[in-house]
Amino acid sequence: MLHELGQTRSSLKADHLLQTPDTFIRTPLPGIAGVQFIVHAGLRLGANFTMMTAEFEPEGILADPPDHTQRFVYVLEGELEAEWEESGEAVQENDIDDVLASGEEDLTAGSYVYLPANARHTIRAKTAARAVIIEKEWELPHVDVEQPLVQWGKTDGISAQALGGDESLRVQHLMPDEQAYDFAVNIMTYDPGAALSQVEVHVMEHGLLMLEGGGIYRLGDHWYPVTAGDFIWMAPYCPQWFGALGKTPAKYLIYKDWYRHPLGGL
Repeated sequence: MLHELGQTRSSLKADHLLQTPDTFIRTPLPGIAGVQFIVHAGLRLGANFTMMTAEFEPEGILADPPDHTQRFVYVLEGELEAEWEESGEAVQENDIDDVLASGEEDLTAGSYVYLPANARHTIRAKTAARAVIIEKEWELPHVDVEQPLVQWGKTDGISAQALGGDESLRVQHLMPDEQAYDFAVNIMTYDPGAALSQVEVHVMEHGLLMLEGGGIYRLGDHWYPVTAGDFIWMAPYCPQWFGALGKTPAKYLIYKDWYRHPLGGL
């Protein structure tokens, strides 16, 4: 079948992006071997974070991000191995003193790891694999909070909570709800026909990857059909609403900035 030239569901507006798999372009990043990236959101888009899909060859290695950068990895398929060392101070000019803890963890589909800015680490592919990578500068070093710690787990082991008392719409929190962590990552699951109870307009910025199912997303004044594999970026104050359609649940992974004063990174 010939591609319908010039046709796509992808759409870029001032306050949002819908990026569909037919428009994905893969690119290498400097200093990283055996990994290709689909860069969904970043500074050039106007986002204050980076969200990518990383496609690993077996033995592909993802090493440390730039200084002062946190990294969150969620495995979509395949198997990765994460190794890390945490220091007592934030990373400064590539020096880490006073190693407090080290560890390693195998990550399979549905597993995740959060690596704070003071954790030197490598992510190695034990098989061909795909993973969501979220990176963000830690914005709280001048606030009187403890350093964040490495976190890892698997979504199968995280209890789901009804959102606003609606049992047909459930949320799993993958990050601690503590002030040292300046962003959150959640899994949202909607039964067929479930929907957000309101159009949301708020200061938080979002990055979202549809994992399963589909539905209708309102972004700004536009309405979009969405399905598994689609990516959405929502700027602060972008009006947003989602309703699930179809015969199977809709599920997505969503990032938001958190515990940050609106004047800046306070």
